[in-house]
Amino acid sequence: MAETLVPSQVYRKYFVPLESNPEVFTELVHRLGVHESLEFEDVLSLDDPDLLSFLPRPVYALILVFPTAVDYDEKIREDNSKYEKDDSHEAESTVLYFKQTINNACGLYAILHAVCNGEARLWLAPNSTLDNIRQNALCSSVEETALALEDNEELERAYAEASQQGDTEAPVDPEQEVDHHYICFVKSHKNGHLYQLDGDRRQSIDLGPVPIIEDVLSDRCLDVIRGMIADEGGNMNFSLMALVHPGL
Repeated sequence: MAETLVPSQVYRKYFVPLESNPEVFTELVHRLGVHESLEFEDVLSLDDPDLLSFLPRPVYALILVFPTAVDYDEKIREDNSKYEKDDSHEAESTVLYFKQTINNACGLYAILHAVCNGEARLWLAPNSTLDNIRQNALCSSVEETALALEDNEELERAYAEASQQGDTEAPVDPEQEVDHHYICFVKSHKNGHLYQLDGDRRQSIDLGPVPIIEDVLSDRCLDVIRGMIADEGGNMNFSLMALVHPGL
């Protein structure tokens, strides 16, 4: 019997994609409630110790943007079909996951994953847009949270302005498909495990424990990213940003 795949995602809302630009991402998270001492910076190398040493530590989260092959959507559906659907955010959950239901807004979901998990969550201003999103998500189902994000006007306004920033001209049509995708890596403050978070997937991916003295920019995480590049035949059309606190 042929395997039944999860149906393709049907969207009721479309956003213009964000440019992979640390300044754009930083300005957006500051407007939404992240303390101004945190910012995104480019990771210039996965292997050069000297270039990696320029990054302030600790690294709270990594956001990776990578090229999506023609069969990417099918691969995601196949991967999703292997997991049981779990729509709950229980209090003891080790990581907060946001399901993507706004097309082309994968950069936004990567930001949500980056700032609502791990130690970065401690830098959200009380009652800010992001803090309210996080608090509501903790006591809501994945589906309820997804619908709330679609209807969040403050979030949409801030995102719309950010999508027009950067060095490249933004697409005119928000329904225009793009060939890149954002995902996020965080370290859970609950169990110290590294997680890969992608709003297109059914759930987070537990990549295993990270030593307590290491942050997200660990060998384990870098090995995963190197593997993704290798799977694309060495395609270097990848970009990586780190969420850091330069003043520490």
